[in-house]
Amino acid sequence: MYTGLQHAHSYIAYLALILLVVAAINAIIGMTSNKEFKDNDRKLSLFALIFTHVQLLIGIILYFVSPLVQSFSVAMKDSTLRLYALEHPLINIIAVVLITIGWSKHKKAATNKAKFKSIGIMYAIGTILILSRIPWGTWL
Repeated sequence: MYTGLQHAHSYIAYLALILLVVAAINAIIGMTSNKEFKDNDRKLSLFALIFTHVQLLIGIILYFVSPLVQSFSVAMKDSTLRLYALEHPLINIIAVVLITIGWSKHKKAATNKAKFKSIGIMYAIGTILILSRIPWGTWL
């Protein structure tokens, strides 16, 4: 079960990151070029949101079954264990919250520019946070 969750968490991460980057770039381009917010823009942002939430759910399950996550007193002394036990989960939860806020704010926005702006800014910040705490040595 643990290995299957690890593989799912890794492979869905690729798709989630690609969708987040494309959605953020699409929103920034839409905001700067005063495009109309169309259904395709909404769907792209929604798929990025969905895959990010699925990734978070698998990550939370993986967190509780992982042998890498030990007691916090042990993890704080080792930078690799600290990344897995504290930094990676905490920063990624914050990132998913920001992405969700961006999605929620876009629904309440009245203008196309405001819709693109809320998605573009929050998805970009969320993506940067996620990229900052990926364990690159073991992921690639």
